[in-house]
Amino acid sequence: MGSNGNNRLTTLEICAGAGGQALGISRAGFAHVGLVEIEPDYCATLERNRPGWNVVNADLREFDGSGFVGVDLLAGGVPCPPFSIAGKGLGADDERDLFPQALRLVDEVRPRAVMIENVRGLLSPQFDEYRESILAELRSKGYRVWMRLLNASDFGVPQLRPRVVIVGLRADVRADFEFPGDEARREPPTVGSAIVDLMGANGWEGARSWASKANRIAPTVVGGSKKHGGPDLGPVRAKRAWAELGVDGRGIADEAPLPGFVGMPRLTTRMVARIQGFPDDWDFGKGKTKAYRQIGNAFPPPVAEAVARQIARCLA
Repeated sequence: MGSNGNNRLTTLEICAGAGGQALGISRAGFAHVGLVEIEPDYCATLERNRPGWNVVNADLREFDGSGFVGVDLLAGGVPCPPFSIAGKGLGADDERDLFPQALRLVDEVRPRAVMIENVRGLLSPQFDEYRESILAELRSKGYRVWMRLLNASDFGVPQLRPRVVIVGLRADVRADFEFPGDEARREPPTVGSAIVDLMGANGWEGARSWASKANRIAPTVVGGSKKHGGPDLGPVRAKRAWAELGVDGRGIADEAPLPGFVGMPRLTTRMVARIQGFPDDWDFGKGKTKAYRQIGNAFPPPVAEAVARQIARCLA
């Protein structure tokens, strides 16, 4: 398949979610030939924001990659609960572990490059053997492999959000991959400066005063799971960190504070999306809980873009 008629590099994305990684990869110059996602709500978000994308609503275990042979990049963020500190840490024994499916697709598609993102928990000692088996299997399939923990805050995103990124280059790609260096690093804004305009959108007089005290980056935004209740900003420790920024993390607001509001404001889904690095025009649809879950589980677009640009240089 390779580069398409416009000489743009092509990518097939798996576990595409609400499009955080896809948006970043697209900005790096790749053209999506397919995006595979099991959740209908997420698929609707992808189609709403990018009507030209070929969105495939399918369980990855049943997806046949043979129609995408030779794509330049196979990318995706396989589900993180198996390796999440907040989860049960079952790793390979977790039914949600889709690393085997990603590796199957590497065989089927034979992309020139692979980019897989996951949570920091993948680096935990309890997963050493499993992690090494993933890297060894990629090498056995003819790929040179690099892995690094990246913090979103190094790429201008106002939260820490550490993520493990695995990159593989097929043996016939001669260039050596390097993770984004100082040239890609951007100082993150504070939470206050990032969203003060949204916090004051309804005329709340306290917005600027609030922003001056919300003078650090955010804790990592937590997406929650289907078993989780309504949208909030995570476990007790996370809520405490948000409270230190003057944010009530016990829920998500329908709108910004109104004039006369007193107390700690809650974030809206649009505010959380901006903290995740999404552009303001990215539409997550109606329904606060559904929208927040999509936003909270996303890979920040600026991080994906920085890594994908480095991959594109290798493939040029």
